[in-house]
Amino acid sequence: MFLFKPKKPEEPIKEEASKANIDLGIIMKMNQEFASSLDLNDTLNTALKVIIERINAQAANIFLINEKKKKFECIASLHQDYLDEFELDLKDGVMGKAIEQKKCIRVGDVRKDVREIAEFYFDLDNKTNFTTFSVLCSPLIAANECIGVIHCLNKKIGNKLFEEEDRQLLETLSAPAAFAIRNAKMAKEMVEKNKIQKEVEIVGEIQKSLLSQNKKEPFPIAGINIPAKVVSGDFYNFSDLGDGRYGFGVADVSGKGIKSSLLMSKASSLYRCLSKTNFSAAELLIQLNNEICETISRGMFVTMLIGIYDSNKKELLLSSAGHEPPIIYSKDGSFSNYSEAGPPLGIMPKTKYEEHKIPFDNSSMYIFTDGITEIKNPSGEMLGSEGFQNYIKKYQATPNNDRLKTMIDDILNAGHIQKDDLTIVVIDSK
Repeated sequence: MFLFKPKKPEEPIKEEASKANIDLGIIMKMNQEFASSLDLNDTLNTALKVIIERINAQAANIFLINEKKKKFECIASLHQDYLDEFELDLKDGVMGKAIEQKKCIRVGDVRKDVREIAEFYFDLDNKTNFTTFSVLCSPLIAANECIGVIHCLNKKIGNKLFEEEDRQLLETLSAPAAFAIRNAKMAKEMVEKNKIQKEVEIVGEIQKSLLSQNKKEPFPIAGINIPAKVVSGDFYNFSDLGDGRYGFGVADVSGKGIKSSLLMSKASSLYRCLSKTNFSAAELLIQLNNEICETISRGMFVTMLIGIYDSNKKELLLSSAGHEPPIIYSKDGSFSNYSEAGPPLGIMPKTKYEEHKIPFDNSSMYIFTDGITEIKNPSGEMLGSEGFQNYIKKYQATPNNDRLKTMIDDILNAGHIQKDDLTIVVIDSK
C-alpha cells in the first residue's frame, strides 16, 4: 500500500506572494515619487498618504529629531490635530523606545501596555482630541543615522488593533521613506544655506560701497580692503575737505562674521555722517564712542584711527582709539610710528580722546589693521612690522592708487596665508 501525502492548499502561498508583489510595487512607487521631489513637505505628505493607505491606519504622523533642542517635532500629520503645537522628549512613549532600539515597535492594545506608555498616550489624546487604541512606530534610519519616526495609530477595522504583519510592513515601508526624507531635508538645508549665502554676499556688496574709491588722478590718499571672507570687519574712508585738507578714518571691529560686519557697517555709517561737519579728530572719536556704546554687544569693540591731513601746513592731526600704530616712512628711508592712543570704541562711554599735530612733509603714512602684520607664511612666521616695512620700501615709488594692491598681491604670492581682513590706507604728503 502506498501512502500519498495530500497536497497543501496553494491559496495561502498565492495570497502571500500577491501581498509581497503589492508591497514591492508600493515601495517602487514610493521611490519613484520621492525621487521626483526634493521638497520636504511634498515628500512627507506623500510618505504619509502611501503608508496610511497600505497599513489601513486611522491616523499617522512623522516626528523628526531636532538635534539642537533634543526633542521630537511633529512636522507632518494626517487625521490627528494639534500635534504641531507640542515638542516631545526623545524618551517619550513608544517613539522613544523605537529610537532607542532602532526597530519598529507595535503596541497591540495601549490600555493593556505598561503604565508609562498608556499614560503617555492618554495625556496626548487629551491634548489632540484623539483616542489611541493601538500604535505602530518605526524609526527613520538613513545612512545609519536616526532622523525621526513614523507613527501610525489605530487600524481601521473593528477592534482597531494592529497585528504583527502590520509592524513588519511599516518597518519595510519606512526604509525608503527615511532616505527620501533625509534627502529632502538636506535639499531644504542647502536651499536655506544658499539663501543665507546670497544675503551675506549682498551685505558684502553694501560694505564695499561704504569704502572710499581710489582716484586715478593724483590724490594724496588711497586705500584697500581684502576681506578674509565675504564680509569684512574692517573699514576705511577718506574725503577732500577743501582748502588743501583731507579727512580719513580706518577701523577694525573685534571678532569675525556677520555680527562684526554689522557693527562695522554702523561705525562706518556714523563716521561718514559725522565727519562731514566735525573736523576735530578727538571730538569725532568721542561722538562715535558714545553712539557705539549705546548698542554694542558685550565683549565687542572697535579700534579706530581718525586724522586730517593739511597739505598747506604740511601737518597731520591724529587721534587713535586703540588702533595699530601707523607707520610713517620718510623720503630719507627712515621709519617712525605714531603710538599715542586711547581705549577702543565701545568699551566705556564718555571717554575723552586726545588729538596730536605732527609735521608731515616728504613722507608717507601707512595706517593698517592687524591682518597685515599678523599674516603668516607657510612656516607659521608672522610678517610683522619689519616685514611690512620691506614691502613699503619695495613699492614706495609706485603711484598710491596701484601701490597697495601690488603690495598685497606680492605678500600673498610669497605664500602668506590670509586668515583675517587685510586693510591699508596710505597718505602721501604733497
